[in-house]
Amino acid sequence: MGQMVEEQRTMPPLIVSYSYSGNTYRIAQQLQAMTGGDWCEIHPWQPYPAAFPALLEQVRHEVRVGCRPRLLPGSKNPKPYSVVFVGTPNWCGTIAPPLASWLAGNDLSGKIILPFCSHCGGVAGNIQNAVAKICPKADVRAALYIMDDGGVYLPETLRQWLGKTDWGSPALGRQCSACASQR
Repeated sequence: MGQMVEEQRTMPPLIVSYSYSGNTYRIAQQLQAMTGGDWCEIHPWQPYPAAFPALLEQVRHEVRVGCRPRLLPGSKNPKPYSVVFVGTPNWCGTIAPPLASWLAGNDLSGKIILPFCSHCGGVAGNIQNAVAKICPKADVRAALYIMDDGGVYLPETLRQWLGKTDWGSPALGRQCSACASQR
């Protein structure tokens, strides 16, 4: 049992993200560099429209009816991970339907979930609450909201957020290299 606990403590986190415009992609990429986590992107089976009016109409409908679109295969199995970062654009004040599909399709009971999202200044919503509703048996921590892709401030913003999540504590099992250099 002691070896299993030690393995959990040194296991890198899983980073799962969906990005439409590339903003969430950049945040996840930086998060991977800082934490050493394993990263996978999720993609809907049917891509979203490129034209913004059509995208907005579809997203509003999907969010309103609670649509969980089919995903392309290839995401990592979250079972061996104790910490899972989940990234999404903030669509209509909530998580993007592809991330909702991934969360609903995986048992994240007992895991620590650290949500993050990109936004363009629209409805703030409550990303943490949206994730917690889909994953009621997980420990869903406070979400990080980043305008667009965070720009030049992204590494510092992530470092501060990771510090607030107790990323370096034994409960989360690992310490981000950027956080360690600040102590």
